[in-house]
Amino acid sequence: MNPQPSAAAPDGAPPLESLRVEPLLTSAFDTDPAGVYAHLRRTYGPVAPVGLMGVPVWLVLDYREVLEVLRKESLWRRDIRYWRARAEGRLPQDWPLLAGYEVRQTMFMDDEEHLAARQTYHSALGPFQDARTPQGWELRSAVVSYADELVAMLAAESGTAGFMDLAAQYTRPLLLMVTTRLFGCPVELGDEMVIDMWRMLDGGPDAGPATGRALAAMTRLAAHRRAVPGDDLTSYLLLADPSLSDEQLGRELFMNAVYLNDITGNMVCNTLLEVLRGNATVRRSLSAGLIGETVNRAALANAPVANMCFRFAAHDVRLGNFWIRAGDAVSPSAAAAHQDLMAIGSHLVDSTVSTRAHLGWGAGPHQCPSAARELAGAVVATAVGRIFDHFTKVELTLPADQLPWRSGPVVRGLRLLPVRYELGAGHPVAGQGAASPPRAAANGAPRADASQASRHHARGLLAALRHLMWGTRKGG
Repeated sequence: MNPQPSAAAPDGAPPLESLRVEPLLTSAFDTDPAGVYAHLRRTYGPVAPVGLMGVPVWLVLDYREVLEVLRKESLWRRDIRYWRARAEGRLPQDWPLLAGYEVRQTMFMDDEEHLAARQTYHSALGPFQDARTPQGWELRSAVVSYADELVAMLAAESGTAGFMDLAAQYTRPLLLMVTTRLFGCPVELGDEMVIDMWRMLDGGPDAGPATGRALAAMTRLAAHRRAVPGDDLTSYLLLADPSLSDEQLGRELFMNAVYLNDITGNMVCNTLLEVLRGNATVRRSLSAGLIGETVNRAALANAPVANMCFRFAAHDVRLGNFWIRAGDAVSPSAAAAHQDLMAIGSHLVDSTVSTRAHLGWGAGPHQCPSAARELAGAVVATAVGRIFDHFTKVELTLPADQLPWRSGPVVRGLRLLPVRYELGAGHPVAGQGAASPPRAAANGAPRADASQASRHHARGLLAALRHLMWGTRKGG
């Protein structure tokens, strides 16, 4: 497979619009997406024409071709203005996914505009990236405190043994608490913001209004932090680029909230699931105390983003068995690429040394920035590690193949992760927060004051989020 950006598709090459496409989002895809990917690969090869809610797109299935699309920004563009069907008015006006793609934000920019926006992120995330800085340590300490407070609340309200939903009662509130802390936002954003982000990513009939509500909430946050700066990501983004309007900053915060709550949350739940369902390579890493490697292996087995955001061909190019025309929409499938990689490279998957081959953070110029990857990785590792630190027994209460999933065009995430649990004797007590030791500040003074502030913040957030953990047992 050698892209030929200077060549034009030959006259006999059928355009995407002329092909019979197979609908992707079917009942078979809901229950067995891996089977659907395998069928498409057998039928079409590495690239398949599919129908996505009535719109034809190319789905890239094989690992090599997916990497090719992700890495060559000059050929595969992110800016939606390259999409020929949109420019020609051939998209249904109510197409559910369009609202998310119309959000003019860093991930949908190219070239110099994209590089400048990434540099702003690099500067703003810098204080939080390194665990040795005050901001980095305090955020990581807060994640531990939040996780421990959630476990303590479970023990206080449901006992040291019983049943819980690790998605609704642990992962969702934990990630929302981290978001409110990192963004410096008021608690009232709440679970409705998370649910609105789900609606956008799932492409349901409420995707447009949900996107608007979430964007409005983030724009209000941007205006608040402009008036009252704090020690948070929102304020540091404004410091890095004072020219950002409230609307621009709101868009950036919105997309980052999507990734932090939904995508990172999927990575937490998927890692827990792979351990609980008995994935041997994941369990070996956990037994060896390699939490980061446990997360990597789980992401390879169960990608947090199933099908990545569209790229648009800048020129005619051959990919797989087809000619992709300039302006065609292409969706690189991380889930299918991982399936392909594990089929052809099991020695890599079973290696005791991590290849970090998974695409959970993306790849190429648009991959998740290094500072964000490091921070999100620390959050996932802490969230997973605290569960196995505190629980002596965690077992699924449903067979793994009967768990309910949100199966949309982008994300495949668990609705519920129901378990039977037993807490160890040293579980945290409600109100006491994390058991992590105080760390010395740069001037040598203990940072116990920061830890105490984190515990106070955690209790305030928990009080506001109780209905999320205990009143929405249906899993969103």
